[in-house]
Amino acid sequence: MSESRHALIIANDSYADQGLKQLNAPGHDAEALHGVLGDPRIGDFEVDVRHNLGAQEMRTRIEDFFADRSRDDQLVLHFSCHGIKSESGELYFAASDTQPRLLDATAISAQFVHRCMSRTRAGCTALFLDCCYGGAFSRGASVRAAGEMHVLEAFEGDRPSGGRGWAVVTASNSMEYAFEGGELTEGSAARPSVFTHAVVEGLESGAADRSATGTVTLDELYDYVYDRVREQNPNQTPSKTVEMQGSMMLAHSRHREPHIEPEPLPRAVQDALRSRNGFTRLGAVAEARARMASPVLPVAEGARRALEAVVRDDTQQIADEARRALDDVRLQPDPVRLDFGRVPRGTAVPPRTVTLRGIPLARHCAAHATGKWLRAEPSAEGLAVEVDTSAEGRLTGDILLKGVADDAVVHVEAEVVPHAVTPPRPTRPPTQPPPEHGLLLAPALASAALALAVTSVITFVAAAVATAYAVQDRAAAGTTGEFAVSVKGHGVLPLVITALVTAAAALLCGALARRRLSARRTRYTPWAKTTTRSMTSVARRCAVPVLVLTVLWSIAYNIVSKQW
Repeated sequence: MSESRHALIIANDSYADQGLKQLNAPGHDAEALHGVLGDPRIGDFEVDVRHNLGAQEMRTRIEDFFADRSRDDQLVLHFSCHGIKSESGELYFAASDTQPRLLDATAISAQFVHRCMSRTRAGCTALFLDCCYGGAFSRGASVRAAGEMHVLEAFEGDRPSGGRGWAVVTASNSMEYAFEGGELTEGSAARPSVFTHAVVEGLESGAADRSATGTVTLDELYDYVYDRVREQNPNQTPSKTVEMQGSMMLAHSRHREPHIEPEPLPRAVQDALRSRNGFTRLGAVAEARARMASPVLPVAEGARRALEAVVRDDTQQIADEARRALDDVRLQPDPVRLDFGRVPRGTAVPPRTVTLRGIPLARHCAAHATGKWLRAEPSAEGLAVEVDTSAEGRLTGDILLKGVADDAVVHVEAEVVPHAVTPPRPTRPPTQPPPEHGLLLAPALASAALALAVTSVITFVAAAVATAYAVQDRAAAGTTGEFAVSVKGHGVLPLVITALVTAAAALLCGALARRRLSARRTRYTPWAKTTTRSMTSVARRCAVPVLVLTVLWSIAYNIVSKQW
């Protein structure tokens, strides 16, 4: 993600004042949220977690969090603590040293947070309040605070001065408590609150990506959290208020169904599928099956959907043929079970490959690993599977594959064992490797090739000059002279032969140099490689023209010497 993304999580579960009940969830809330927001594959936020701060520390950290921001910044502030209503109806967030009778001095007012949010220049801000403010509650549910409080009213008023705006999402509305779990009571094991658990679950699993776009927006997350919280406890209703232009993207989705916009079949094929003639429809099914194998996925998806319609609507014989065609798009992972065996803790294990077989549409799928220690990334062959060896023990998990037509599972196992510490071996004095003979042979051959090529050029130029003089002498002799005698007299033939031989030798030496360099590529320095390639290239460009010209000269000499 290109934006600068920052999250501040404030979790207060221990209070000095006896009138404020100790909470179980905030510490676990902070840990779980830090995991998903800080994961570069999900939230990619820079996360700061503050636990059991005093009022002055909270005030300072909150104001500093919103200060000195730019429009490229995206901010998330999460409170997990008591919410307290003053006698005048104002909302306060409890710090570890809050005294309910001195709220202005020892607690954080919602108006203070509102002012910080309104003044910031950040592009957009999301505030999550996992607090409660009054109302009825169900048996067995641990609640936070008391007294009726209209939470979102505390954040109404001035629009943000900079950026696109802000949004506030609360765990409950004005007449309800925020529950810490239907069975959670004092002294029980810590676990996230219902609200924060839904937030973490929606982001971590990708289930909040209801539009299947690969990203989770604030609106999508709220809709998911609302449904999940209401399922867990009908007495709790999350709420939100938004003062924002556009939508805020909170996270990447790690698990979503593959979506392909289909391209309709050509009109002729559609008409053939609707034909009254059964053989015509069978031919159209075959054509749709061929289009389904196209590497252009929208074309293939359009054909697949048309075949699915045939299975639903056509006669048994033609539907069976379409059903057999649809078997081509079933997921075919190979292998379906991976066992990494025993691996030492903390070591880097080479990834294993799961090959996805079949036509391109069958290989198009989304992969989701069920364990945090397991990772599956797309590769050229299919999937590259890696395991995290940071924790010891037996690891068992699955990679869930979601294709366009069906699902598949690849089972993965590994056993992480303690890293064996081997005693250091006695050191021996380093021995010099024996000198390698012929290491400079390629540059030497390239140098010889260049020298021969230059010699061939000079010799051919001399031959050309001598030939010109021979032509002048033959023209001056008139009918009594012979061209062959003039050429011999000026010594042209030895020069031409020398140019021909040196050009051929230059090409031979260059070829040997390149072959030597290719065969022993790792044994030459980059400078030697570059120099060898440069010299052989220049030699080839000089020798080839000379070789061609000497051959042409020889042909011309044989013709002219007979006629002149």
